[in-house]
Amino acid sequence: MSIRREFGSTGLEVSPLCLGGNVFGWTCDEQASFAVLDAYVEAGGNFIDTATVYSTWVPGNVGGESEAVIGRWLKARGNRADLIIATKVGYPGDPHMRAGLDRANIREGIEGSLSRLGIEQVDLYYAHKDDPATPLDETMGVLSELVDEGLVRTLAASNYSAGRLAEAIDVSETHALARFEGYQPHFNLLERAELEGDAEEVCVREGLGVAPYFTLARGFLTGKYRQGQDLPATPRAGGIANEYLNDRGWALLAVLDEVAAAHGATPAQVSLAWLMQRPSISCAIASATSPAQVAEIMGAVGLELTDAEWAKLDAAGR
Repeated sequence: MSIRREFGSTGLEVSPLCLGGNVFGWTCDEQASFAVLDAYVEAGGNFIDTATVYSTWVPGNVGGESEAVIGRWLKARGNRADLIIATKVGYPGDPHMRAGLDRANIREGIEGSLSRLGIEQVDLYYAHKDDPATPLDETMGVLSELVDEGLVRTLAASNYSAGRLAEAIDVSETHALARFEGYQPHFNLLERAELEGDAEEVCVREGLGVAPYFTLARGFLTGKYRQGQDLPATPRAGGIANEYLNDRGWALLAVLDEVAAAHGATPAQVSLAWLMQRPSISCAIASATSPAQVAEIMGAVGLELTDAEWAKLDAAGR
């Protein structure tokens, strides 16, 4: 289903469902990653999200594994021109560079990403985490240079507060620099704080594309966690149990089940459809470790909730 949406005012035409690359080189080995990427493209997807820091949390990994897997897949398939590739720079803990968004770090970051991805230009380049220690004019200055040099097509920010996002845009406009045109917050039915309110107002006012991550609450909103059942044997299960296995979480799952049954859909599809129908959001990021999971998440594209269903879900998640 090759539905496309404009990502803010960037001119990028993207699938409403962006494939997250955080699992590549982690819970998804190279063969499985290729199968997932193939299934996503075959289902009509064109937007792939990764980062230099994926997946440093895995013992033996050094970071950049996800980019390298995607790069080898792009080379094998010869389909670079059909895809929108997003990656990120400057997240603390990335062994490829010091933490932060200073000039040297960003230059080192883009060189490494382009090399691992095997491409000449990144379509969407995120400042992965705000760096208060580096002046915004330095950060935005070097990012703007990457756009001028054709190494990056469009800039975006992730994990920025509303105030810092607005300030960065002001700095760019004051100095006639390329500015942030997109925003990637942590946002889903159960996690609202990073986008709702001031940040969403900035995004709407400035016409930014918005692509939230952890859209399925790290798996809880898929419905695989059930009251009275053993936890799934996954690396995230313990943390999810601490955050979401409570009265609020169970109540939301009950509403998800109700709406899913009405549409012949799954809780994951309904969760993603709710998010994609929010006016400020351009697309949802979700990851998959098998073609079957790709088919499920892509099934959310085109799923239309009624206004009453959307509102009921919205209220249940608060």
